[in-house]
Formats: sequence, structure tokens, C-alpha cells
Amino acid sequence: MPLDPHIADFLAASSQADAPPPATLAEMRAATEAGLLQLQGEMETNGGYKDYVATADDGHGIALRVYSPAGLNAEVARPAMLFAHGGGWCLGSLALYDRPSQALCWVHEQAPRLGIDSRRLAVGGDSAGGNLAAATALLARDRGGPRIEHQLLLYPALSRDMATESYRAFAEGYYLTRDAMTFCWHSYLGERRHPYAEPLHAASLCGLPPATILSCEYDPLRDEAERYALRLEEAGVTVRCERLPGMVHACIHMSGLTPAARRLFGLARS
Repeated sequence: MPLDPHIADFLAASSQADAPPPATLAEMRAATEAGLLQLQGEMETNGGYKDYVATADDGHGIALRVYSPAGLNAEVARPAMLFAHGGGWCLGSLALYDRPSQALCWVHEQAPRLGIDSRRLAVGGDSAGGNLAAATALLARDRGGPRIEHQLLLYPALSRDMATESYRAFAEGYYLTRDAMTFCWHSYLGERRHPYAEPLHAASLCGLPPATILSCEYDPLRDEAERYALRLEEAGVTVRCERLPGMVHACIHMSGLTPAARRLFGLARS
């Protein structure tokens, strides 16, 4: 399918912009947040949230925001998903993959206080967050952590190899670039390799929870997401893998740019 015309126009306009690139991490974060908020447009609200801080094993705080849909019976425990947002892990260390696992344990322990059914926990994330969600599922399996019922991986980054056809085809000009991913992986790992940090290269995917994996047609990460789905199937894991036609990386933020981006939410819900 051709690239979504609204996204194509946005990419063409972006390529003509004269603004200098952000020079510092703080500037990068501010520019990213402002840009994504503009792409999102008006978002529906349904419910509220409360912020918490879980303490990691190394003493650092893990910021968590617990969203609760409106109209729920507070007396009934509900399922929950621990969702890790994207953003290229910037900037972090190899220990970063361990934080969501510790956050999952915190949610499991605090389930009664949060009104959550600890028997119905899922993990999810987009891009680098999808990487962390997949790593959390692996860690929970290997360390006997809380049982995970499902994993939702949205255009996840799963390997730093960058040797796929989609990396060759969409290295430049399709929102996420090969150079950007090189920067993100190096910021995260340096020159190191680790199967938890690169779930596609885990020795075994047996015993992992069922997965929903959504890839984007014009995304450098497309092929590794679909390869991971295939490896999960080969390991006997129930998988639903869908490719979003005409979409680019980070389309979860583009519903204000093109109505077609909203399809992601429907697929994720189902």
C-alpha cells in the first residue's frame, strides 16, 4: 500500500524545515514531546490517573502512572497492563531493561491497593518500550516473576543488527532513521550485546505469554518485529501479528495527522 498521504505530506514538509537539530538531551526530550503532542491532536479522555513511585533494587525511583477508566466498580479488581513508552531508551544503561521487571513486581505486590487483579497482568510498549515489554516477559519467565497473561508489542525495537530489508528500504525519509536508531542503541548499550536487551536474539522463546505484535509498513523496525512473531510461533507461543498498511514508526502518536493511525488502537484493544 502507498505511504499514507497525510504522513507523506508531513514528512515532505519536515524535510524542508530549517530548524537546527536539538543539541542536548533536554532539548531532544522537549522537542520530541512538543512534536508528538502536535501530531496527536485532540485526544479523548475517559477516566483519570494517579502517579506513584516504585523503588528499584538499586534504590532509584521508577515513575508509574496508573490510569483508571471511568465508570468502574471500585470494589471489583480489574486487569492491568504495565505499558512502557517509547523514546529510544535515552539515555540509559544496560540496567534499564531490569526496571520494568521491577515495576511489574511492584504492581503485583500493590495490586490490592490499586484495585488490580494480580492474576490478570499484561505488559506492553511501543518502540523502545516494546523492547522493554518483551524483555520483561523474558525476565518474568526466567526469574519466576509475576505471571504475565499477554504482551502487546507495538513496532518494537528487538535487535541492533539493522541488517533487514526494511532497514535498507526505509533508512532515511520515513520518520525514524537508521542513524537515529544507531544513536539510540549506542546510548543504551554502548558496544555491548545482551539477549534481554535484544529479545530477538534470546536463546529460547518457549514459555512466554501470548503476544500481539503490530508492525508498520514503512518502518525500519518492521522486519524484526515480524521475525520475532515468527520465532514466538515456532516456540509454541500464541501470536497475533498485524502489519499496519501505509504507516510509519510511532504512528500511535499520529491520530491527529491521519485518521488511519487510529486503527492501531482498535487492533491493540482486540
